[in-house]
Amino acid sequence: MEAVSMASMFTFQGVLQGLCVAVLVGVVIVKLRAPKLKLPPGPTALPIVGNWLQVGNDLNHRNLAELANTYGDVFMLKMGQRNLVVVSSPDAAKGVLHTQGVEFGSRNNNIVFDTFTGNGQDMVFTEYGDHWRRMRRIMTVPFFTNKAVQHSRSAWEEEADFVIRDLKARPEAATSGVIIRKRLQLLMYNVMYRMMFDSRFETEEDPLYLKLKTLNGERSRLSQSFDYNYGDFIPILRPFLRGYLKIVKDVKDRRLALFKESFVDVRRKLNNKKGTVKSDDEKCAIDHILEAERKGEINEDNVLYIVENINVAAIETTLWSMEWGVAELVNNPEMQTTIRNELISILGKGNLVSEPDTYNNKLPYLSAFVKEVMRLHMAIPLLVPHMNINQAKLAGYDIPAKSKILVNAWWIANNPKNWDQPEKFMPERFLDGKIEASGNDFRFLPFGAGRRACPGLIIAMPLLSIVIGRLVQSFELLPPPGVKKIDVAEKGGQFSLHIATQSTVVLRPID
Repeated sequence: MEAVSMASMFTFQGVLQGLCVAVLVGVVIVKLRAPKLKLPPGPTALPIVGNWLQVGNDLNHRNLAELANTYGDVFMLKMGQRNLVVVSSPDAAKGVLHTQGVEFGSRNNNIVFDTFTGNGQDMVFTEYGDHWRRMRRIMTVPFFTNKAVQHSRSAWEEEADFVIRDLKARPEAATSGVIIRKRLQLLMYNVMYRMMFDSRFETEEDPLYLKLKTLNGERSRLSQSFDYNYGDFIPILRPFLRGYLKIVKDVKDRRLALFKESFVDVRRKLNNKKGTVKSDDEKCAIDHILEAERKGEINEDNVLYIVENINVAAIETTLWSMEWGVAELVNNPEMQTTIRNELISILGKGNLVSEPDTYNNKLPYLSAFVKEVMRLHMAIPLLVPHMNINQAKLAGYDIPAKSKILVNAWWIANNPKNWDQPEKFMPERFLDGKIEASGNDFRFLPFGAGRRACPGLIIAMPLLSIVIGRLVQSFELLPPPGVKKIDVAEKGGQFSLHIATQSTVVLRPID
């Protein structure tokens, strides 16, 4: 019996060894027969984990710029099961965003963003295709057209006036200073919620505003963190993220419920009242979006994810740029004087800057100042990641299908090869007005370019000029007592770059 058992064991081992050899030979044959790809350069990857142990989770714009200096303008990291291609030159960026915009026009999956956007039921993070085209068309009409801007411009200017009024009413603003971010954040919510729902919040203590701001802040913190990258890169490690993803889902559910119950349903009921017929001039953005829902073009979830996108993509990013702008004004008082003198010279004393004044380089220095803020302190330094659904070519390299493509727009805008003294804040580099934020020069891509460019440019650029211009017209902006300059240390996230410390600013009224 023992001899039979031993023979059986050796037979089993032989079969197992034979299978292993066969599998190994099969893998080798497949690899030998597979076409040789010319992949972008990058550090040598380890099995399973790839470059994760070498690079870590923190794939911020500065770390990726250092890698670009080693491996070139187009390089590839193997992050677990994901191929991550980083683009760091104007020419390569043009390929991804414009010339080959269709090939690289999709979005890659991300376990946290997928949850917050209902697996691509929104516009910003969905794959390139019919759904994206439909959502973009529906969002463009009420938000991102000249007609929409003209419809909303008086509200923007009124909200800026309310900021000036409130700051002047606070005695400490002119002495010890205030954290101006808090009031600018309320301005941004009011600007966008007036556009979306014809609704506004009276004060920073409004309970609904506080609830909304808290949930949006949680959403931003959870999605912008690098802490969950390991589970995104290496699926077998995803069980370790169960607690994190449970919190993500809870925040998502509570946010969508708040959007629905406190804003969308309120407007829906108002529209359903008998005899309520609005002209286009009386409609706010959600009226147009609900009309598309009634026609069957989108569903209720799509409506809520449009609101989700606006709360993140429009409010937060513009607020970050305002904060950076205020900090640079405080740290460069001579620039305040230049802007103030320009406004007096061109608009006349006592005439506040308005939306029509922000175009066609009418106010060259103010426009240049805003662009320089966006160059040095780019709110979305890596843009929103792109993806190629099929294998593609880029800059002479083969890019495997479903690679995550990061355009390091911050490094392109801060690389000494592309700009003179890029580390210095110098609005003069934009004075001639030839370089626009719309992507006409691929050295400067604060909103991206091409099909997946951020359409919010049409709101953000004039609004930044209005707010910064009116602050300078109304106040002398100074650091708080005992401080020479405001700290402009930065804090970055997955797709964000904002000022690390909320700044206290003294605002001394100008008579």
